[in-house]
Amino acid sequence: MARVFMKGTEAIAEAAVRTGCRFFAGYPITPQNEIPEYFSRRLPEVGGVFVQGESEVASVSMVYGAASGGTRSMTSSSSPGISLKSEGISYCAAARIPMVYVNVSRGGPGVGSIQPAQMDYLQATKASGNGGFRMRVFAPASVQEAVDMTYKAFDVADQYRRPVLILIDGVVGTMMEPVELPPMKSDEEVAAMKEAKKAWTLTGHKLDYAHRAWIQPGNWSTKVMQSDSEEDAALYKSWQKEAEAEEFMLDDAEVVLTGYGISARIGKSAVKILRAEGIKAGLIRAKTVYPFPYEAYDHINYKKVKGILDIEMSIPALFVEDVQVAVKDRAPISTCLCSGGNIMTREAVLTAARKIMEAK
Repeated sequence: MARVFMKGTEAIAEAAVRTGCRFFAGYPITPQNEIPEYFSRRLPEVGGVFVQGESEVASVSMVYGAASGGTRSMTSSSSPGISLKSEGISYCAAARIPMVYVNVSRGGPGVGSIQPAQMDYLQATKASGNGGFRMRVFAPASVQEAVDMTYKAFDVADQYRRPVLILIDGVVGTMMEPVELPPMKSDEEVAAMKEAKKAWTLTGHKLDYAHRAWIQPGNWSTKVMQSDSEEDAALYKSWQKEAEAEEFMLDDAEVVLTGYGISARIGKSAVKILRAEGIKAGLIRAKTVYPFPYEAYDHINYKKVKGILDIEMSIPALFVEDVQVAVKDRAPISTCLCSGGNIMTREAVLTAARKIMEAK
């Protein structure tokens, strides 16, 4: 397959179109603006619909409506814009509506900065909206991964009838890299995917609880709500077997670097330099941050490892909380952090890793 040179945000949009997304609604915010811009040109070419909503709230509500009719639908935003969409995302989770959305994250809290950051980790993995629901959350570290994960995300959303999040930092979102694009689904395939959802979509049949694509506030009994919550909890537990991580040079590692997204990618390049210096470094990169790849940390040789280095573009550290759960006090954990729109540097990672080794 031919390789093309694309920006991360635009590659995400093209991957979505190729996997059958035919509706997008969004609202401008930096650094994700190229996603709606690309969709505005591309969707009409394939018979799809692009809408620039009057707000983030309106946009996610339109996606809720389009997805309720069985159309593969998507929205995107950055950090504070995702906060505004959280109520609509929660409604999709309650109604069991498959939709995909992208957070090209920037600094915070509040409006924060427009520069890249990784400060939305807790929002993405612990509190994407009210009601305690969970979602599959993919965390690409390259433009190619952003393409592949977006293509897959729509299948996952349809499989489980839940929202799915692509959590991508502003570095990967705005960089350009060569990618191989996945195949374009045919009009017949897109129509067949929509037809397969007719048992629950709002396509003219009588509304009842079984279809769930529309929820009347306060219309559920507490008994139904509890049974649904129990069903959801079992589903979330089953997802753990689908957690994904990259394990790099881990077998004999004496210092293990860990992170996700661009921070982990920078960490991987640091591992190679440390190895050349004679320092046995390894890496665990979370490719999904929900479910979190706890099992990967069991593969560390705790008899050899002298320390674990958490790398994040977030102050305070957030990803480290899941790392602590995974490590279970079997090794000391240090952090290498930056924030406020500052980009993690390889030299900072190298310095922090060397310090761990020098202290032992």
